[in-house]
Amino acid sequence: MSNTYRDSCGAGLENEEEFVDILEERRRSSDLGHALRTFSPHPYKGAESCSNADLNKAVLESQYLRYMAKEIAAETGSSVEEVREEACEILEEMSQNLQLKCIRLMGFTMTKVLKRLYSGIFVNMEGLNMLQQSIQEHPVILMPNHRSYMDFLIISYIMFTYDIPMPFIAAGIPLSGMKLVGELLRRSGAFFIRRAIGSDKLYWAVLSEYVRTIVKTGIAPLEFYVEGLRSRTLKSVMPKLGMMHMVMEPFFKGEVYDITLIPISISYDRVLEESLLAHELLGIPKLKESTMALLKASKVLQEDYGSMHVNFGRPMSVRHLCEGKINRCQYNLVPRDLPQKPSAEVQACVSWLANLMVRVQEEGSVMGPWALMACLLLQAPTIVLTEEGLPWQELTDKTLWLRKLALDFGARLNWPSGQGQAPDTDVMSSTVALHGSVVNRKAGRVFLVQEKEPVRNRPISPEEEMISTAAAVLMLASYRNMSLHIFVRPALLVTALHITKTTQKDELLAFFCFLQDVFSNEFIFIPGNSSQDFEEACFLLKKCGAVHVSEQEVTVSDAGLEVLSFLQALLQPFIDSYQVIFRYLCENEAHVYAEKQFLTAVRNLATELILSGELHTYEALSSDTHKNVLSALQRLDTVTKSRASEQNEYTVNKAAVRRIDDVLSGKIPPQMLHTTPEAKL
Repeated sequence: MSNTYRDSCGAGLENEEEFVDILEERRRSSDLGHALRTFSPHPYKGAESCSNADLNKAVLESQYLRYMAKEIAAETGSSVEEVREEACEILEEMSQNLQLKCIRLMGFTMTKVLKRLYSGIFVNMEGLNMLQQSIQEHPVILMPNHRSYMDFLIISYIMFTYDIPMPFIAAGIPLSGMKLVGELLRRSGAFFIRRAIGSDKLYWAVLSEYVRTIVKTGIAPLEFYVEGLRSRTLKSVMPKLGMMHMVMEPFFKGEVYDITLIPISISYDRVLEESLLAHELLGIPKLKESTMALLKASKVLQEDYGSMHVNFGRPMSVRHLCEGKINRCQYNLVPRDLPQKPSAEVQACVSWLANLMVRVQEEGSVMGPWALMACLLLQAPTIVLTEEGLPWQELTDKTLWLRKLALDFGARLNWPSGQGQAPDTDVMSSTVALHGSVVNRKAGRVFLVQEKEPVRNRPISPEEEMISTAAAVLMLASYRNMSLHIFVRPALLVTALHITKTTQKDELLAFFCFLQDVFSNEFIFIPGNSSQDFEEACFLLKKCGAVHVSEQEVTVSDAGLEVLSFLQALLQPFIDSYQVIFRYLCENEAHVYAEKQFLTAVRNLATELILSGELHTYEALSSDTHKNVLSALQRLDTVTKSRASEQNEYTVNKAAVRRIDDVLSGKIPPQMLHTTPEAKL
């Protein structure tokens, strides 16, 4: 009997779901037998057999690419033949070359690796069964979240195991440069995309036609990460819309009746790259993807990474989702094979869909006890974690309290409980043991683990010691981030109550929308849903007894002070970090900043403030936070981005930034804000 458990919490698939550990069967049977067994998938009913050469030929000979080649030739003064030759080279660099024998080799290798790394890989079978059915009916787009390099092949591994057609996977071009590994990935279905395409019209044309041809023909499911790059903070990233436009266009143009989107939530107890990600956030350059780097990283096979959950969400019809949101008649005015700039209506629809997919991924994610424990550990002063230690009993008591709150808020929680399961204290003890790289437990207390410094001939400087602590704090923050989607809406309302000191619902809504605007690059909010998010926050806080809600007012309940305190503290590191950056932008004399110099200067200021004791938030050192602030200010029209001397430059409206800082500090009352939910500052 397979190792299974039931998950009845949270959003996503209805009713109870059965998660099956797919590694249990692999541990009992032959890995070679699994790799060499008969593979008999059921493809899309409208798809014809199509080799890699046939696909490339269809792309190169398409009317769209012929038209674009002529247009580009006229613009550049090249001949059409030269442009088409360049298009052919781009396609050779980009295209996949899926081969079953390589899938078998990858399947055999992955089985060995996965059994070493994970105690279990749990897959919800209802979602997988619906995916099997969907692939036969319409072109399917697989949309997993992206937290680890392990995401890249786990979906293919599961689909191979259950006889589902193998997907074509959009991957970054650096992976193709890895000796042997790059070609193996290409033959496992990966097609490679340059990260910096810029204004290269020909590359855009070849890529978009390649993607559209895959979707139109339905020859294979298409898999891509709507967030674009891997999240270095383990929380959702604002979606990138380029690929989303490409996969949607065949539907907009009426070339397919419908497209099915499959949101997939991949959740980890422990992430392989936890230390690397934290150091990248502190400005240490990312290691280049190479075969040698992969071999050097083989020591990870000696460690335990707990379990992984892969939740295949309910299939979502693009036709149904776009109903009433877009008028496709506009596409009838231009021949399908000619390029057409998307209208504002189309762009808004694609943005809404992309954000919706990320939100559904969040709702489908499965949290373990560590995400809750990380929330609580980060709310203790850092000096307590590094020197005194947090009492174990205090941590376990609060974690059990937080588990109840998370379940009340609709979290999916992987917490073994009930008859025959380990006691709660044992679950938390094993969780802390699993994360021994971040914390350790001794003498009844929990301490933050700091990196061992190499032997030096000189004393460690305060800055070096601080960076060591910061790396550990950022690792801890990454695991806390896995739970933020559960708490962020109630936390925004609690923050509004705390800063504004008002109980009026309309004023709280205005401030709630202001916070969503400011933090829209930190958390995922579906465009146009601010009022619904506010009502959801009111409902959840009322449900747990933290507030009383009437038609006109939201008032704090005496019984809910613990909940309010926790939620306010959860959001405080983000507020503190943003205020450091606002301070730098307002106090510095310059009005124009080069991006690299800005990131260095802000980190130096945060370092100075932490060492002086004025700032207690190590997350202010994170480069992702710095970039998120710039993106938010740019969207709020307080910062203008331009390109100069091979890097981005930002022109700052200091008065506008100062006003945002004053609102966030409570110096400007909520009555001064716009009351319409989607109004800009």
